Amino acid sequence: MTKAAQAVLAEALRLDLKARAELATELLGSLDGPADPDTEDAWSREIEHRVSAIEGGTVQLEPWLDVKRRIEREILGR
Repeated sequence: MTKAAQAVLAEALRLDLKARAELATELLGSLDGPADPDTEDAWSREIEHRVSAIEGGTVQLEPWLDVKRRIEREILGR
């Protein structure tokens, strides 16, 4: 880490928790690069598709606790 980056980090660490979280969010967001202009439309279409499938009864929903238990079994080995 450069001296300039170390100085910025030291200054950032003096901020309160909320300000550090906001700064971290902005820094992480800056690593993503420019937003894909088609992303918002694609997500809107996907949400509409999923809602239609739920309302049409073509998908089977699982209760959250069942999903959580399955994840714990499969990933965490519990």
